[in-house]
Amino acid sequence: MLDDAGVRYLFGNPGTTELPLSDALASDSRIEYILGLQEIPVMAMADGYAMASGKLGVVNLHISCGLGNAMGMLYNAHREGTPLLVTAGQQDRRLKFQEPILYGDMVSVARPWTKWAVEVACPEDLPHAMRRAMQLALTPPRGPVFLSLPMDVQMQEAELDLTPSAPLARGAVPPAGALEQASAVLAAAKNPAILVGSRVQEADAVNELVAVAERLGAPVFSEPGHSHGRLSFPADHRLYAQTIPLWAPEIAERLHEFDVLLIAGMDLIREYIYRGPDPAIPRHLKLIHLDESPAQIGKNYPVEIGLLGDAKAGLAELAKLLSRDMDQQAVSLAADRRTSRTAQHEEIRRKLRESIAAKRDVRPMAGPVLMESLSRVLPEDVAVIEEAVTTTNSMFQRLGALKNTSGYFAHRGWALGWGLGCALGVKLAWPERPVLAMLGEGAAMYGIQGLWSAAHHRLNVTFVICNNAQYQILKAGAAGLGLPAAKDGRFLGMDLTEPEIDMVALAQSMGVAAERVAEPEELAEKVKASLAAADGPRLFDVPIQRGLSGPR
Repeated sequence: MLDDAGVRYLFGNPGTTELPLSDALASDSRIEYILGLQEIPVMAMADGYAMASGKLGVVNLHISCGLGNAMGMLYNAHREGTPLLVTAGQQDRRLKFQEPILYGDMVSVARPWTKWAVEVACPEDLPHAMRRAMQLALTPPRGPVFLSLPMDVQMQEAELDLTPSAPLARGAVPPAGALEQASAVLAAAKNPAILVGSRVQEADAVNELVAVAERLGAPVFSEPGHSHGRLSFPADHRLYAQTIPLWAPEIAERLHEFDVLLIAGMDLIREYIYRGPDPAIPRHLKLIHLDESPAQIGKNYPVEIGLLGDAKAGLAELAKLLSRDMDQQAVSLAADRRTSRTAQHEEIRRKLRESIAAKRDVRPMAGPVLMESLSRVLPEDVAVIEEAVTTTNSMFQRLGALKNTSGYFAHRGWALGWGLGCALGVKLAWPERPVLAMLGEGAAMYGIQGLWSAAHHRLNVTFVICNNAQYQILKAGAAGLGLPAAKDGRFLGMDLTEPEIDMVALAQSMGVAAERVAEPEELAEKVKASLAAADGPRLFDVPIQRGLSGPR
């Protein structure tokens, strides 16, 4: 059934309760088993593969303990809306009353972060469970599902109907009346803006969004860095206004000048840390929200118009209606907005480059210098996975260095250890594209076992460890909250020193070529060569400034 559904890989770490499945796979070459040494990289690999390919990612975990290890990555997939089929072997139910070793109520554990969770009671139910699980995972809004597979069910034989379900067609257009209203409000707007989330990219609707933005002359903001998973608008486009800030007061300040806000493909809005009673979205804004998930439209803020449907179909229809509804005055105002926003955004980038140039001679190198140096050597088709928030700081987008929108992956769930495994899954989905993983040393250590999988499966991924030997984001958060000890520069449990982690030796012990690089130009040349190579993974450990800073 997995083969009929186009599944190529099964990501897993085997255990006793999965032995019947492992034994069957050993004599069947249709699906390749991708081995991870721990469930964090296993789930992250499946997550990255599913996000990049747009196909179902399939995971096999080892009973209660394996599911427990994987829960942080399951939370990420839940927050992202990644289509994953997560399975785990369960103890033989003839032992259930004894509460045997490793047994647990896995369905109840998995249910909060899945669209559907169930234990298969008999072999005859398995085809029904598989069809339903795969359909639910892939139906918008997408998300993970979970099947518990008892050993006694795995060991039985039965005549089964394995007929596959036909793939679901996407592209539901929002109601015509709502689209007409939205077009009228946007056509009459004096100063519209667009706020875009990951689901526009995932619906292959970037070109349609560009058309709407160009027609309106509206600046396009990405969702904030703490929930910015995919890039849904070209970073080098003249109307790209970069990401909105992290905190509610700053978000409100950034959006205050606008009168109408078109929101597309995002949860409005996930805040990170409480920063005051005023809402992140100014009350005077008229909100038009287009999304495939009815749960997100109007969830936190009242909307003027809700557009329930596919982003690609909805934006394409909206562009057509705007061409009809915008009179000559509206067209002229849009042209003026395009001109002024282009100049504004170019000035922002100029000042950013100047601020980076002023730090170029500082050693250890500053995070922005690291990012700017690499920005000059990125191939056009590169895939970038970011899990080093205080260093990367959305800098590739801010510099306009990303020349494609599909190849950008950043955190949405924020369970750490995700980035390393995610990069491997992306490479499996796109073997011909260069893959760059930007990782903090702290986040990398949550899923460092993934380096072994990179070497074992000969995956050409370039890892850059942004190494400041600390949990810098926590220090920045404590300082931002005004906590007393933080004001004095005293932090508990936030420094990765005494001893410092030897990332080079650690990587080499798992078969990954690695070296420490301290100069920005040398790093840029080595990363450029690594991205063009095809001889296995490489890791560069880069010492960066350890002073207190945070994402801006």
